Amino acid sequence: MTLIVGVRYLIVSGTFAWATRLRHPGLYARLTPQIRSEIAWSLASAAIYGIPAGVVAWGWDSRGWTLIYRDLGAYPLWYFPVSILLYLAAHDSWFYWTHRLMHRPWFFSRAHAVHHASRPPTAWAAMSFHPWEALTGAIVIPALVFVIPIHVAALAVVLSVMTLMGVTNHMGWELFPRIIVRGVLGNWLITATHHQRHHDEYRGNYGLYFRVWDKICGTDRGLGTFADGDSRSGGTIKT
Repeated sequence: MTLIVGVRYLIVSGTFAWATRLRHPGLYARLTPQIRSEIAWSLASAAIYGIPAGVVAWGWDSRGWTLIYRDLGAYPLWYFPVSILLYLAAHDSWFYWTHRLMHRPWFFSRAHAVHHASRPPTAWAAMSFHPWEALTGAIVIPALVFVIPIHVAALAVVLSVMTLMGVTNHMGWELFPRIIVRGVLGNWLITATHHQRHHDEYRGNYGLYFRVWDKICGTDRGLGTFADGDSRSGGTIKT
């Protein structure tokens, strides 16, 4: 399972790093040492993520310990998308509060500073965590499968969204069009333009998928800016 997580990271982050080279040539120029560090920390995180994931996969397939199910008829069809939203909402809530905790001075200096060493973040930075921080992220989805029933395909959707959002939010440019980022959806969904401000200011915008907790708790700092000079991206670009 560690190998699967690691290979998934290399493929997805590598794909979006390649897309960045095409879309914004030179954006990652002079960042080679940083990218090497991001990859090293990320592969260490993959090893940590793989342990509880492997235990859950074994317990589900061999022991029936979890609430993951294969038969679509086991629950009403409407529950399929609902379960995905439940998982994303629960994961987002966990991430928001643990992320805020990681910005307390004691936790930041000992763990979260590793992630913020990526200045600017790149597509390789999504899993660049200190092992203690990686552990807080590794346990949440494996814990949820013991609490909330979910079809195996729906779980695959959740893991795919988690991976894609983690990578695209750190690319240093906006993948989504302005109509989404600046529209109704962008007012509630987190994209790179929103997360960029967190990396610029080191405070606020703590969410992962949704802006709900940031809005409730008054930590939503709004959309950020990029410095690549390309006004065609979804966010507001400064030159």
